[in-house]
Amino acid sequence: MASNSKSNRRRVNPLSLAFLDVMFCGFGAVILIFLILDHASTSSPEASSPELTAEINLLDEEVKAGQLGLTEIRNTLAEVSLEVVTAEGLARQITEQIDSFLQELAALENNSMATEEDIAKLRSDVEALEEELLRLQASAFEQEGNSVRQFLGDGNRQYLSGLFLGGQRILILLDSSASMLDSTLVNIIRTRNMDDDRKREAPKWSRVVKTVDWISTQLPITSQYQIWSFNADYASIIPETEDRWLEAADRDQLNVAIENVRRLVPENGTNLTQIFRAVGNMSPPPDNIFLITDGLPTLGDRNTSNSLVTPSERLELYEEAIEELSPGTPINVILMPLEGDPSAAAAYWQLAQYTKGSFLTPSRDWP
Repeated sequence: MASNSKSNRRRVNPLSLAFLDVMFCGFGAVILIFLILDHASTSSPEASSPELTAEINLLDEEVKAGQLGLTEIRNTLAEVSLEVVTAEGLARQITEQIDSFLQELAALENNSMATEEDIAKLRSDVEALEEELLRLQASAFEQEGNSVRQFLGDGNRQYLSGLFLGGQRILILLDSSASMLDSTLVNIIRTRNMDDDRKREAPKWSRVVKTVDWISTQLPITSQYQIWSFNADYASIIPETEDRWLEAADRDQLNVAIENVRRLVPENGTNLTQIFRAVGNMSPPPDNIFLITDGLPTLGDRNTSNSLVTPSERLELYEEAIEELSPGTPINVILMPLEGDPSAAAAYWQLAQYTKGSFLTPSRDWP
């Protein structure tokens, strides 16, 4: 019995191997596979492809050249701006001298003791100053190009909008109704009950103001313009100028117009019939119109007691409004987003096509 028990203890049982022995065997196999693998092919794609390396180097050179060119353009722009400011300052001084000389000339003409030689000399000085003033104004226009004002956007994208930006008499129609506060009806109602400062800072309205600002920078220097805001009523953005065209070359007045646009507070409904009738009565008529709105009108000549206007009624008000327009004037429509008015895009697109204008629904970061 004793010999049998000793032989049983000497007999090896495969199931009696320790768990750690198995783990060490597996780990050794992993190390062996790792050593067998070829680690020589760790070179980057650029090193193995000379064409790709050359293309990357070429792109790096183009980037450096572009950055250098951008720096030169910025330096040139700064120099041009300084020259323009200097020319404008000299022009202002010459204008003051001309006014002073004209007063002296009038005093000499009324003075019987003044000689004809003194009067002729003073007239000659006035003419010389006027020629210098014209030269300085022309120099400022040449330095700045065709744009009257400058507009700097928030982004870096450039847009090919397709808008017709020319014309000699350019009319900007700005919808300042309450719907221009937001693109959703709930937020329109919420923002409408806020104070005026919060209304002016509404994101949608801020985009509208920037759009008017951008259009003002595209006005040709030799053109005339007018900016009307409209909701239930309409008015020129510069008070008491509804019946006349303003000069685009008058930069100070144009800056005042844009500042007045920034002070507007959107409110009330939209009467398109009234504003189109006023456009039809303009003399001389505009030869290019920008219409900035977000939907079909909600008001018209018809008096109604209903507080809500259905989509079909809005379309009828729109059709009545376009009958007031005189044919032959391009209308460029910039349609801002608004929920609940699906017929607006098709109606304004047809208006732009019929008048040979353009139709634009801008993205959120335009202009």
